[in-house]
Amino acid sequence: MDSLSEFHRVAAEVRNWGRWGNADELGTLNFIDDDKVQQAATLVKKGKVFPLGIEFGTSSPQGSLDFRNKPMHLMTVDGGDETEWAKYGSRWPANGTAQQISGFFEASPFRFNDDMIIMPLQASTQWDALSHVYYDGRLYNGFPASSVTSAGAFHCSIDKVDVKGITTRGVLIDMVKHRGVDFLEPGNDITPEELDDAAAAQGVTVQRGDVVAVRTGWIAKFRQTGNPMEPSSGLSWTVASWLHDHEIAAVAADNIQVESLESGVEGMFNPLHLLTLRDMGMMLGEFWFLDDLAADCATDGVYEFQLVAPPLRVTGAVGSPVNPIALK
Repeated sequence: MDSLSEFHRVAAEVRNWGRWGNADELGTLNFIDDDKVQQAATLVKKGKVFPLGIEFGTSSPQGSLDFRNKPMHLMTVDGGDETEWAKYGSRWPANGTAQQISGFFEASPFRFNDDMIIMPLQASTQWDALSHVYYDGRLYNGFPASSVTSAGAFHCSIDKVDVKGITTRGVLIDMVKHRGVDFLEPGNDITPEELDDAAAAQGVTVQRGDVVAVRTGWIAKFRQTGNPMEPSSGLSWTVASWLHDHEIAAVAADNIQVESLESGVEGMFNPLHLLTLRDMGMMLGEFWFLDDLAADCATDGVYEFQLVAPPLRVTGAVGSPVNPIALK
């Protein structure tokens, strides 16, 4: 277990505040320039598409936290309503919805279904915005944490990312394959040295502006146990320096929070979240499905791809659902 003073030493070394100006709210996404987007487009050789998102529903892995309920999908109009709206709607003046829909149904053969969803924005495959976590009263780039109010995040919200869109070169680092296991059991977190070894074994070089996706086997394990807090090994908090040195645009993983549920720093919860989001300005992707992509990479030996992963433009939000797409 490392000390809190060691955490603060690393934080000072990796902090990017002011690097792209005092008004910057994009952080390490600034590493994705026009050349990087063009480079990523050249990686599509086979025309194969790999969705990296998982389901948003009652089987999604979130829900163990009281403040993050599972997604609720509700039908507002469905086929079963057809005869009932027509029968009762026009004669039900106290129900404006019924009258409106029956008017549609009585006017022509046109019929429709409609639905809605109620869920936390970080209920399944997601991006964490830079405003998601903080300490010492400051967000990324020194913006006050108090600027996140009940109305949303004024600074570093997920909608600020829209100008980038997040299209770049993606690199998969398959730690499951590298260790020769099906799942990274807890207690053996991924170190910077192991990331270098795995990348070298895969024949891929991590470059500036990449999004690095790390496979731990967590989603397959969750689908076996049904435990949304299934403990596993993730990235060690010391990987922050590795991410900073490689000038990575963002990092994602197939587990619950990219890093391990075990802190690694005495007196500190989720130290890698704090170092990436708050100090470096680096977004985190969680619950990314990487198994099908990993199988293809193992077959053709190509662990780089074009990644398209824009978040929803939710004004003031501190995170967003996403269905990332890898193209090879």
